[in-house]
Amino acid sequence: MNQLRTGIDPWKGLSRDLAPLMRAEVPDVANQILGEIQRGIPEYSRPLDEAFGQIISDGIEHALMQFVDRVADPAAAHPKRAEMYRRLGRGEFHEGRSLDTLQQAYRLGARIAWRRLTDFGERVHLSVDTMRLLGEAVFAHIDELAALSVEGYVAAQQRATGARERRRRRLLEVLLADPPNPRHLVIELAAAAEWELPDRVCAVALEPRPDRPHRAEPRLDRAILVDFEGGAPCLLIPAGADHEQLLDRPLQDWLVAVGPTVELPDAAQSLRWARHALQLMRAGTLPSAEVQHCADHLATLWLLHEQFLLDELARRVLAPLAELTPRQRERLTETLLAWLETRSGAPEVAARLGIHPQTVRYRMHQLENLFGEALTDPAARFELELVLRAARLRQSNPPVR
Repeated sequence: MNQLRTGIDPWKGLSRDLAPLMRAEVPDVANQILGEIQRGIPEYSRPLDEAFGQIISDGIEHALMQFVDRVADPAAAHPKRAEMYRRLGRGEFHEGRSLDTLQQAYRLGARIAWRRLTDFGERVHLSVDTMRLLGEAVFAHIDELAALSVEGYVAAQQRATGARERRRRRLLEVLLADPPNPRHLVIELAAAAEWELPDRVCAVALEPRPDRPHRAEPRLDRAILVDFEGGAPCLLIPAGADHEQLLDRPLQDWLVAVGPTVELPDAAQSLRWARHALQLMRAGTLPSAEVQHCADHLATLWLLHEQFLLDELARRVLAPLAELTPRQRERLTETLLAWLETRSGAPEVAARLGIHPQTVRYRMHQLENLFGEALTDPAARFELELVLRAARLRQSNPPVR
């Protein structure tokens, strides 16, 4: 219960004998307040035969009756009436309005009630002290009712937000399913989640940067579906969005890999490649300092996608080097890859590697002895180049720390 700034409770200072006299005024005051609210606040000018109009009408009458009841008995509790004003707040939220309109109605009602109280005080010859206490009581009462409405509004807002976020996460889960879910299910869930279905999307794979342990969940554009609660955080972004603007700053504490842009039913494939790119960022194969886009690294992603098969291919095609020392293998594979990529003679290969042409000729002679006809077979050369390029990609950057 609100107190005066002086520490005096206004209700306790009022005579109980005032209550019957004031109660007789309630119907007329309630009608006047309702009429002024309907005339002065357009949002409340709807016909009273609607459910909404009845709630407003009941709210005014109960506010006045509760005020009189508290004059009669300051200690009386009215939990059902308190719930009415929480319901008013919830109604404002569900009507799609801010609390400003309801607060305006409370202020208007308080002014009219105080004006009628001053007329009442003059008629029954109330003292200045009693009128002062009534004034304090009126505005304390309105403050309490307004606070209850704010409570109801905020509670409804939180419930709606929580429900909407759960629906959005469910939609994301359905969109990322493999195989794709039926179109009608996606449409229903998108409508419930208030998310406009795009024709094309890209998925984003995320991982916290290990050197930045203290981070809050980022605030992202509402067009983005998010899941930060699972073990593998991810996003889904409509095609055409500016990824750098949407992701760079909010996700500066995260490793971020953006999958290819695909048709909506293929969203799971976009996420699969984004997670593969994220794996390469962790390994240092792709740079980790900024957002990486799969579209910029398609050959690398394809080449390093199946590690087991790549290792098996490397063991087979590089078998002639198995008996050499690590240093010998490094020199010969470096020279072999330069030769395969340039298809040039010793001078060009030497210039690429920064060594003497004679050194290149010597190494090529060794390679010809080791690989034989494989160096003239197009299929064998293709496999050699694939394996050696993949090895270079894996070694090109240090792992993320």
